[in-house]
Amino acid sequence: MTPKEVLQLWIEAFNNADLETLMLLYHENAINHQVANEPVEGKFAIRKMFEAEFANAEMVCQPVNIFQDGEWAIMEWQDPKGFRGCGFFKIQEGKIILQRGYWDKLSFFRLYDIPL
Repeated sequence: MTPKEVLQLWIEAFNNADLETLMLLYHENAINHQVANEPVEGKFAIRKMFEAEFANAEMVCQPVNIFQDGEWAIMEWQDPKGFRGCGFFKIQEGKIILQRGYWDKLSFFRLYDIPL
């Protein structure tokens, strides 16, 4: 699969809160660094992160733009409430090895009424 195809599968799994499919897309030693938070290292820790996030808010990723450049899939996204951000996914051999996301944590917490 191309990086763009992996990202498209990731979006579908994310929007369905489908942890099993999401985890199939990550390399064992993947790093997920949402820059508003500390990096999360390893597939097991990434799974725990998603479990907690899906429990806190109903998140929906609506891609605005998707690009591919070599091993990278890049996405600008928004959610149904208009919250926006972007993500960078480094894909090697069909697996996400590095994910980096940029979004405003304070705005997210306020929008979804999550205590600070």
